[in-house]
Amino acid sequence: MGEQTPLYSEHERLGARLVDFGGWDMPLHYGSQVDEHHVVRREAGMFDVSHMTVVDVAGPGAGPWLRRLLANDVARLQAPGKALYTCMLNDDGGVIDDLIAYYLGPGDYRLVVNAATRAKDLAWLQRHAEGAEVVVEERPELAMIAVQGPSARERAARLLAEEHRATALALTPFTAAQCGELFVARTGYTGEDGWEIILPGERAAEAWQALLAAGVKPCGLGARDTLRLEAGMNLYGQDMDETTTPLESGLGWTVAWEPAARDFIGRAALQAQRDAGAPRKLVGLLLEDRGVLRGHQRVVTPAGDGEVTSGSFAPTLARSIGFARVPAGAGEQVQVDIRGRLLAARVVRPPFVRNGKPRIQLD
Repeated sequence: MGEQTPLYSEHERLGARLVDFGGWDMPLHYGSQVDEHHVVRREAGMFDVSHMTVVDVAGPGAGPWLRRLLANDVARLQAPGKALYTCMLNDDGGVIDDLIAYYLGPGDYRLVVNAATRAKDLAWLQRHAEGAEVVVEERPELAMIAVQGPSARERAARLLAEEHRATALALTPFTAAQCGELFVARTGYTGEDGWEIILPGERAAEAWQALLAAGVKPCGLGARDTLRLEAGMNLYGQDMDETTTPLESGLGWTVAWEPAARDFIGRAALQAQRDAGAPRKLVGLLLEDRGVLRGHQRVVTPAGDGEVTSGSFAPTLARSIGFARVPAGAGEQVQVDIRGRLLAARVVRPPFVRNGKPRIQLD
């Protein structure tokens, strides 16, 4: 058995199909992955994301330290509660992890990093904290529930004491607030509105049951994956890793090049690639023939071969979509080798779906 979140018994009680994910026993679905996908697009669903790692960073050197450590610039976060998405790079510009950084106040930040990269992330953070005026503290006692969908915030607000509801409901995207014991962030991984709620682990089951009573449906990792793919969001270990840079992974927008004097780790290698032109790029694919895109399928382009990094049937579109890393000169029409057959696919610009609506031309 793997590690278990504070909600493990709730998943068992609800009859979830449990699978290993990054060393954690997590729910894949509770009966129908497709139904769970649709409920997030149309109403409200919730995900146990307590396997994610919460790391608090504090001290007089915290801001300068994070400006060196992250490709995006935390100096952009001027107001408490503001957040940004960023990559943490190695010296070669490869992506160690992607994460969200929250500014809580002067010298006070919160990071949320991926479960599968927890050990190497913590080792990297601690290594670079040596000699810096900063304290890096993992918060394993905290749980995390993502509530996503058009009615997610309205239903999840019932978790909050009356005096905190207005504050939470007034949050704008990529902001957060401490609401009593609950840290409420208007962020997510589905392309829908909603909150990610960090709370004490001993309160997690109570909160989960209250959300169930409010009509929020439990959803598993399967729906989370199809939702994030439709939303054009990368998955670490598939769409980027330490062998690929943000410029090759559709994440160039997460790199803060200005001010030019900020020397973040990986900047020199990334600048050299930017100047020369990245040889590969990550694109969205819409399969035009019958079939299903899956990771590692060969993509044939006029500029050479590439590879599907993520692929699935997209329930909202009723079509097969994916991401692929292809040569920079690949055109708009490509072919994908699916079981020995070359099937036509069109290069499109993600996201495929946002706020429940298609964002690409299907015909």
